[in-house]
Amino acid sequence: MTIEIDSARIHDEVIDPVSSTLEKLRANISQYFIGQEKVVDQVLISLLANGHILIEGVPGLGKTLLARCLASSIDGQFSRVQFTPDLLPADITGHAMYDMKTEQFRIRKGPAFTNFLLADEINRSPAKTQSALLEVMQERQITIEGKAISIPTPFMVIATQNPLEHEGTYPLPEAELDRFLMKINIDYPSLKGEVNLARTVTTHANEEFDIKAVIESAEMEQLQETCAQQTIDDQLIEYAVRICQATRNHSGLLSGAGPRASIALIRCAKAKAMINNHTFVLPDDIKSVALPVLRHRLRLTADMEIEGMDVDQLILQMLKTVSAPHE
Repeated sequence: MTIEIDSARIHDEVIDPVSSTLEKLRANISQYFIGQEKVVDQVLISLLANGHILIEGVPGLGKTLLARCLASSIDGQFSRVQFTPDLLPADITGHAMYDMKTEQFRIRKGPAFTNFLLADEINRSPAKTQSALLEVMQERQITIEGKAISIPTPFMVIATQNPLEHEGTYPLPEAELDRFLMKINIDYPSLKGEVNLARTVTTHANEEFDIKAVIESAEMEQLQETCAQQTIDDQLIEYAVRICQATRNHSGLLSGAGPRASIALIRCAKAKAMINNHTFVLPDDIKSVALPVLRHRLRLTADMEIEGMDVDQLILQMLKTVSAPHE
């Protein structure tokens, strides 16, 4: 198959200022979240694609700092919720309370009414509390006492979890995992990156940074709309769907990726093209986002786990078996 690009739909005068704005945002985050350029790009892809992210990594790698840097770089509202076993759904969404002065019930909005919600150590709370995020992540609204209330835009949930410590944690239900656009794994920085990190942090009396906003919330919404309008060939849409369908027929998987994964692949590929300053999507854009988009949506069989296979390895193998369109 050969991809035909409609040059009439390519607008360099649109993509160039977008690329400049993204570079400014990337640079602002990277001056504090040091040595993790790939992770920063994946976060920006999720933001452009108007999705939510699940960040996984051992303690001390800056998961919370990354969320703060992202939220502070955009002139919007930021809320943090520390998930604990005793946290209640109303502590996140809010609730109706009786006002003694007015003798009426009024709505007390919870921290989820924000632009950027950091769900720190989300797997520390049981499923009942985790499920409080299901409606707001999918429908961008919160229902309190039967009344649906819209939340500010743009809106993004940034959840973190530690992959090593399992005592006192609760696995995220499949329905919630599927609502995360990407699962981003943070690894240790390189020697050079960690040296730069240590130098920067130790020049401050504490680890709090004065992070300045570089773009407005309204500008971010415009970028998200531009991303949605990014040119993609129908053959590439079919390619993304065939990748997801391949996961449903794989003998090494208990469950494959659903239609939401196909949509996520396409949305993230469009954002990846924008990050690369391209005016249209290429097959490599889809391949490059496949791991973070699919890894949390697939479950290995016991046999695969016994053989030492992990989900990322299986995805990479499957990408080799699904034929991509040619440019």
